[in-house]
Amino acid sequence: MHDELVDHLTRSSPLSRGEALRVIQDVLAFFDESTEEYVRRRHRELQAQGLVNAEIFEQIAADLRYRAVAPPELTLRQLRRIVYG
Repeated sequence: MHDELVDHLTRSSPLSRGEALRVIQDVLAFFDESTEEYVRRRHRELQAQGLVNAEIFEQIAADLRYRAVAPPELTLRQLRRIVYG
């Protein structure tokens, strides 16, 4: 499915074809996460690091700008609603 990328990785790294394919599948699965799933997961992770909600939602808003397919910009209120309903 991603033969061109697999070929590139095998030429430019020490990865075998099978390893390159697994890396690609893992990366694609990571970015397949919906915006809502991502926001909830990051909230839990940042909360576990001891950050407070004001810091957490600012960080999540900044992080979302760099997702592979950036979602529309969400307000802090929208982020809170994703987490808390």
